Amino acid sequence: MRPMRSHATGGTDASSFVTLRFMSGPKAEATRLEGLWAGGFGNAYVARNPVDVELRARFWKTLLTGHPIRSVLEVGCGQGGNLSLIAQLIDPRDVWGIDVNAEALNRARVSVPNANTVLGVARRLPFRDGLVDLAFTVGVLIHQPESTLPLVMSEIVRCSRRYVLWVEYFAEQTEEVPYHGETGTLYRRDYGRVYRELFPELVVLGEGFLGREEGFDRGTWQLLEKP
Repeated sequence: MRPMRSHATGGTDASSFVTLRFMSGPKAEATRLEGLWAGGFGNAYVARNPVDVELRARFWKTLLTGHPIRSVLEVGCGQGGNLSLIAQLIDPRDVWGIDVNAEALNRARVSVPNANTVLGVARRLPFRDGLVDLAFTVGVLIHQPESTLPLVMSEIVRCSRRYVLWVEYFAEQTEEVPYHGETGTLYRRDYGRVYRELFPELVVLGEGFLGREEGFDRGTWQLLEKP
């Protein structure tokens, strides 16, 4: 068996996500939210959100067989539902995932034992530039505050060699959605517009909507390509 390759440039201990509460401004808000998702709030999310992977299989097969994608990174991989399907289509040693929640990663490592899963935060990805052919999020940008959303998107684009995919809740205007008693934890936005504003060179290759019959929770998606 080929040993796991180390392309991560650093790790982050889960305890560090709940520190630095004395800070103020955008970084403090990002740290607060990372602490929520790393702790009990995130654990509760994992427990109540099992992924129906079989329904998602068709989407991933169509995407990966229709484009020259041989390596992927999911930012906010959770329990590994998407990665488990992708690992059936490409070499699992070229499948990467990162998440802030240790319990989710424990489950992912059971679901996709030969993939590379890393504990870390989306605004500071511990990977080299152009690590993978495709970097993507599913229901992760919706949980990013306004202050750090551009940084998270920039990190995703940086780690992609060619393709970027987002699957998120859509709204023409940014709107915060009440979410399990915590403020600032869920936003609907026009993520395509934000990507265009930050990276006008990206080309839209495909877009659509994924409902419950496809195994997704009413997500709008776009596949973008770097020049």
